[in-house]
Amino acid sequence: MKNVFFLGIGGIGMSALARYYRFIGYDVWGYDRTRSELCVKLEETDGCHIVYEESDEYIEMLEKRDFDMAVVTPAVPKDNLYYRYFEGKNITLKKRAQVLGDITREKRGVCVAGTHGKTTTSTMVTHLLKQSHVDCSAFLGGISKNFGSNLVLAENGTDIVAIEADEFDRSFYHLTPWIAVVTSTDADHLDIYGTHEAYLDAFAHFTSLIVEGGVLLSKEGIKLESRVKESVRHYTYSVGGNADYRAENVRVGNGKILFDFVYPEGKIRDIDLGVPVMVNVENAAAAMAVGMICGMTADELKVGMESFKGVERRFEVKYNDGVKVHIDDYAHHPDELSRSIESVNMLYEGKKIVVAFQPHLFTRTRDFYKEFAKVLSMSEQVVILDIYPARETPIDGVTSKIIYDELTSRVKRLSTLKGLQMTLDEMEWDVLLTVGSGDIGLFKIGR
Repeated sequence: MKNVFFLGIGGIGMSALARYYRFIGYDVWGYDRTRSELCVKLEETDGCHIVYEESDEYIEMLEKRDFDMAVVTPAVPKDNLYYRYFEGKNITLKKRAQVLGDITREKRGVCVAGTHGKTTTSTMVTHLLKQSHVDCSAFLGGISKNFGSNLVLAENGTDIVAIEADEFDRSFYHLTPWIAVVTSTDADHLDIYGTHEAYLDAFAHFTSLIVEGGVLLSKEGIKLESRVKESVRHYTYSVGGNADYRAENVRVGNGKILFDFVYPEGKIRDIDLGVPVMVNVENAAAAMAVGMICGMTADELKVGMESFKGVERRFEVKYNDGVKVHIDDYAHHPDELSRSIESVNMLYEGKKIVVAFQPHLFTRTRDFYKEFAKVLSMSEQVVILDIYPARETPIDGVTSKIIYDELTSRVKRLSTLKGLQMTLDEMEWDVLLTVGSGDIGLFKIGR
């Protein structure tokens, strides 16, 4: 192949693939609706050719080049001009997950799946392996703050590649893991699966895809039916409990979280968690287990965990002037939201906290509005923004107000993203937690 086209090239997963193909010598072309920061980097740093509107003139330009493959994402509808063009030209159309699947069959894939925790865990795995003698490549679902990128390339010739395994649209069915990690199986994407039972069945199928002699690592106690091949080893991880790999003796104080890591052959004491948020103890247990299975030493694990800087938009401190603090988090599922709020309440006990939540998708709001309201009510002050629709069209009767009406918080407000600063100016607060996987991540204090 000499030319590859990406429809939805600005997506976090698509952009990593685009950069990978550019790195190995292909001309990369693409379309996206918005010229995001990721798109700017693809154009200016990597030399990709991107268009932001559906244009017949651009089609004429494409006609002059031979494309061997177009990579598509579900976020781009099939009636898109470029989708129809490539479909009509009988050019191979592959989903992003299919391309990742091809890579896992060429290399040893460490595939991290789960309703939540997969981005941070896969990024932790990448950082741990990369700074050790093992090394790895990675396609991440977020921007690693250690590497400043969602694409990481191996330098020592290793064939280990870390991949975030997305269950949306059953994308992870295309993968062939060497090591599969399952962090959680709480119900989500019911617009795709219909029921929690069908969702759980998808994860069961995912475990069946692990190669002969591979490994399944799952969080202790989650609902998961293992369908692994007979030669696949199955380990568990946890915080406390009796898992094969576990964090215990967790200590919080002086802005740090320390814990001991227990593994089948021994214990590593006093692990200093690089990003001191309680949910990261669980993610660290999973990532360190993978590191140990891949051959990392105890010293490499300890040094690597302390130097982990986190992922953009995963409990990221975006502003701190000593008076006010702004933390931004990607949480968009009730369980993720609960962990985020618990963490900020623990870290800033006694402070006046405001949680500003932007619901993501009409279907998810419809399916979980009561759960969202119950979790948000853990905060005394809550602002609910308009629903971020992403790929969806509105559903009658489904607005942010159905969450707002269920809230029991002492102070509650409805707002738009544009009006959020004005809303905050009318409230008393020390700490702001913005949460959601839409464009709320663009919000900055004072703007």
